[in-house]
Amino acid sequence: MSQSQITISRLNGREAVIGILGLGYVGLPLMLRYNAIGYKVLGLDIDQEKVAKLNSGKSYIEHIPSKHIENARESGFSATTDFSRAAECDALIMCVPTPLNKYREPDMSFVISTIEAVKPYLRAGQVVSLESTTYPGTTEEELLPRVEENGLKVGENIFLVYSPEREDPGNPDFETRTIPKVIGGHTPACLQVGIALYEQAIDKVVPVSSTKAAEMTKLLENIHRAVNIGLVNEMKIVADRMGIDIFEVVDAAATKPFGFTAYYPGPGLGGHCIPIDPFYLTWKAREYGLHTRFIELSGEVNRAMPEYVVNKLMDGLNDHGKALKGSKVLVLGIAYKKNVDDMRESPSVEIMELIEAKGARVAYSDPHVPVFPKMREHHFDLCSEPLTAENLASFDAVVLATDHDKFNYELISQHARLVIDSRGKYRTPAEHIIKA
Repeated sequence: MSQSQITISRLNGREAVIGILGLGYVGLPLMLRYNAIGYKVLGLDIDQEKVAKLNSGKSYIEHIPSKHIENARESGFSATTDFSRAAECDALIMCVPTPLNKYREPDMSFVISTIEAVKPYLRAGQVVSLESTTYPGTTEEELLPRVEENGLKVGENIFLVYSPEREDPGNPDFETRTIPKVIGGHTPACLQVGIALYEQAIDKVVPVSSTKAAEMTKLLENIHRAVNIGLVNEMKIVADRMGIDIFEVVDAAATKPFGFTAYYPGPGLGGHCIPIDPFYLTWKAREYGLHTRFIELSGEVNRAMPEYVVNKLMDGLNDHGKALKGSKVLVLGIAYKKNVDDMRESPSVEIMELIEAKGARVAYSDPHVPVFPKMREHHFDLCSEPLTAENLASFDAVVLATDHDKFNYELISQHARLVIDSRGKYRTPAEHIIKA
């Protein structure tokens, strides 16, 4: 029996130990899924605080209840910062961040440091899967040589695949199990092992011809969204000048049963994928002498949105005889999307920074983020403000940046002196509500 057949047999029999490298918004749901179907799962993370929380049965992600972590612990899950324990695992699934550096170029440091950390403990029979969003060629260029450095041969006695994550935090209609999983292998044997790894946990597995094709698939999905949001954000600016409500227009266009997909404008792009992924492809395309003008243009439009919102705020205050400097401004919602606590790349934070830089006093209210967290690039020493009639009235303006369902929009409208609405929540025109 070949090594690939042995590994497939262990995966199919659920005897395999699954190692999840990176226990965040992607890794944690994946851990819970494998645990729920009977695999032994080991979580590896560099964050000691995160590991300690998980081992005590506590969740640090709002939409994942601590009860689920407790249940996983009781059925054999454990977390560790000791990467030598990677040797215990038959599968190593990498779910680590791939942000941009200050030059808006791919920052592969988390992927590289993770594979370097487990490299001494790789052994025959393992499958290594990268799920982090990245540019086409990453698996071959960064993982392949490191996996083979100590004498292992990919496709013969160790297996390498790329299978992009497709998590959508806070979406009640989809979960890890029900979102189809694209997978590409470095060799045909790698692909077969990868399919065996994922088909146990995911309802539908979608094989593609290579790791590069799988990497490009993820980028296309998110660039498609980024470009369409850039288009509708530009349309919003045009519609606003013409006195047209862009949200009404999108709703009307969406009644066409073919050829149109509704995308709604906002204060900018947030989350770990859509604001970042286009730059991974534009960066890699330069290596081939290509300039991705269309993608970069949409990025420019979307990056300009926080400033557009702040300009609308300044105009609104000006109409009320006030300058932004010295004003008190409340930002409503600092998570990047509604009904979650995820703040990665949130345009709300950029809006807060722009407001503060103009000399205003900024505060925020977000029922999902009670205390402003430590972030890699941003920090405010603030707690979420209570949304009471009295408190709303104490601010010169409120900026609706993220439209959480928990907000009382009627209360906000009644008691805020000025509302800058970047999410189209208020469709009925009112003197103190400005669409942004």
